[in-house]
Parts: sequence; structure tokens; C-alpha cells
Amino acid sequence: MNDQHFLKKIFNEQNFKREDLDKIVDQYQRIEFAKHDYLIEEGSTANFYYFMESGYARSYVIDLEGNDISTKFFSATDIIIDWHSYFLKTKCRESIQAITPCVAWKISFENFMKLFNIEAFREVGRTRLVNNYFELKTHSVSIIADPAKERYLNLLKSKPDVVQNVPLKQIATYLGITDTSLSRIRKEIADTK
Repeated sequence: MNDQHFLKKIFNEQNFKREDLDKIVDQYQRIEFAKHDYLIEEGSTANFYYFMESGYARSYVIDLEGNDISTKFFSATDIIIDWHSYFLKTKCRESIQAITPCVAWKISFENFMKLFNIEAFREVGRTRLVNNYFELKTHSVSIIADPAKERYLNLLKSKPDVVQNVPLKQIATYLGITDTSLSRIRKEIADTK
């Protein structure tokens, strides 16, 4: 039997009528991913989105020179979705892969649409979409306008668990720097403590 307690916390029981909350959590299915499993692969169409219960994952693209560049990290309570592919049924431009073993809850597009008439469910989705947009916008501006050390300190402040559980090479590509530069920045910070 699936323990849906995690989903009930995600959807904050106070915001939903009991019957709506039960209808919502019944549409999700618990799934486990091993380290290196793909949640979504480049070139495929996203048929599910996930709420991460535990573990770490990342999205990445391969640039024109063949380099693996991290674009986002996911941890507990994050939504994992390729918005464009999921809603518009286009091919994914990036892959999302488990960094560690992960437990997530998935919902198909068809089941998601069944829930769209529940106002509180729509509001949760809208809020998550807006927050994702702001996070993406903040990161893209930071890559252009902030020094590398500041980008690292911001990541350390906003997602300390990611910094502790994700390989440094992946963090470096996310920050738009080399792993050598990241090591130097980390040493500078350690030396000032």
C-alpha cells in the first residue's frame, strides 16, 4: 500500500476539502529511481511529472562542444517537470537524471487534467510554475551579472543540501565555472572561516 502522507503534506491538507485531497493523492503513483536512472530523457516527450520525496536529481544538457552542463538540481519536495514537453507534448531538450537513489510520486498528464477542475489544485500548480519561473530567471541573470563566488554563496545559502550531496563537477557546470575555479572558491571561503 502506498503511504500518501508525503503527498498530503505537499498539498497542505488545510487548503483542500477532504474528498478533493483524497481524489488528488489517488492520482499519484509512488516510484523509485536508482542512481543514474532517467526520469526524463532528451528527445522524449514528458508524460509524467514528479514530486520528489527523497534523493537528488538534476537536469542537464549537452552543449555544442559535447560538455555536460547542469541546468537545475532537485531535492525533497521539489517538482520535477519539463513544463514545455509535459503541457505542449514537445520533445524534451534536456535530460533529468537521478544523482542518488530517489523516491518520487508521479502523475500522468491525463490524470493531472482530471484534477484541473479543483481550484485549490490549480492554485498549487500555478504557484509552483511561478516559483519555477522566478528561480530560472534569477539563475540566468546571476550567470551573467554576478561573480562566480557570489553565485556559489547564493547556492550554498538557498540549497545547502544540494551542495553537500551533489558532485562538485555538476555544481560547477550549473554555476557556469570550471571545477578548478569552484575548488579555488571553496578554499577561499574555508580559509576565511
